[in-house]
Amino acid sequence: MNKLACLALIAPLALAAPAFAQGGPPPGVAGPAGAGGPPPARPEGWSVTVGIAPILSPAWQGSDEMSLSVFPDIRLDNGDGLTASVPDGIVWSALDADGWRAGPVVRYRFGRDEDDGGSPFLITGGSDALLGLGDIDGSIEAGGFVEKRFGARGEWEVGARVLRGFGGHEGVVADLSLDRRFRSGRTMAAFGPRLTLASKGYMQPYFGIDAVQSANSGLAEYDAGGGVLSWGAGGSVVHPFDRNTAVTLFTSLERLGKEATDSPLVRERGQRTQFTLGLGFGYRFGL
Repeated sequence: MNKLACLALIAPLALAAPAFAQGGPPPGVAGPAGAGGPPPARPEGWSVTVGIAPILSPAWQGSDEMSLSVFPDIRLDNGDGLTASVPDGIVWSALDADGWRAGPVVRYRFGRDEDDGGSPFLITGGSDALLGLGDIDGSIEAGGFVEKRFGARGEWEVGARVLRGFGGHEGVVADLSLDRRFRSGRTMAAFGPRLTLASKGYMQPYFGIDAVQSANSGLAEYDAGGGVLSWGAGGSVVHPFDRNTAVTLFTSLERLGKEATDSPLVRERGQRTQFTLGLGFGYRFGL
């Protein structure tokens, strides 16, 4: 089992966890494994990665209060393009050739709890700014992703993921990313811009305020439309200790789009700028 194959499974936690932590956009599709070189080889046969990541993030998407959560990452890989994990859901790379990867995705998005923000793995922090707005149920999201590596050594990667929600939200969310990959010895890194678009079906549950919510919370009514949910940059650094273990530092800095920022919830009880910082550790073993 080579180091690059190990990182191919461990590294996705770096990008999945920030979104997973705050109930925000789906995980990005670009990870840091194999930065600045050819795509990592797939492991042979089934393997399991067990990881954990303490994450400092906004208590809810748009919040100005921070919370600390410790997220698990249990990941299965069949060695032939099919993976299943807590943050990423079920992902199948049906196409994997000539720098292209693409396929279907099904995942679960945790909802939002008016009592503390809704992180299922909250350790400390939280927020009472959502009181009166009610809870948002979790959602099943289904769609697909596509990625393309380019550059002389495959050091660039552009990716897109589009998912439609069923349950707590009925909207469409699209994540776009561009990453520049770097390598120094065994340490690998990736950094680049991020853009998330969302339809009204997503924006209204999370940022809209109806008459009942207005009466209960004291916030003015607001009808949220679709558009840019957030834009900014994200990055991660991965360092393997050996063939089976690696540590990942990841962060993101984003600004909410106009439709979200204009919500009285964000204007009066939150902020536009959103920051996330996390540290993940993963151990992988074969079956």
